[in-house]
Amino acid sequence: MLHEGGKTLKRTLIGLLRSFETTGEKAKDPELKTRYYKISKNEMWEETVGMIKKTPGYKLLHEVKNVGEIVVEKRTALGRTQDITITLFEVNPTTSAVDIYSASRGNLGDLGSNYRTILDIYKQLDKKLAAYKLSR
Repeated sequence: MLHEGGKTLKRTLIGLLRSFETTGEKAKDPELKTRYYKISKNEMWEETVGMIKKTPGYKLLHEVKNVGEIVVEKRTALGRTQDITITLFEVNPTTSAVDIYSASRGNLGDLGSNYRTILDIYKQLDKKLAAYKLSR
């Protein structure tokens, strides 16, 4: 549990200066690595859009299916607005990947809220698509 608390403190300190967070293949934090699922991009799209529409606090703003981008807005507990872009990639016809970029509006840091938002979205996807999740 101490390790988990240390990670949260580190993210809060980073968040004093930074107001965005992103995932990717080369992320140093394993929690921020690209997620892979053994499911087609079209199925992944339907599952992700459906999940976002049903999640309180998230507002679906824009969908560009052919590019694989879902743009979402979220209000934080402190009243700030986060702009979130969820990008879906087709690895092959039966495998998809998901990356997320989250940024807070305004000049101040986010105190780690973008990090927590990304983890929340990944957690929901991992739970919903547990049978399809691939480890890399």
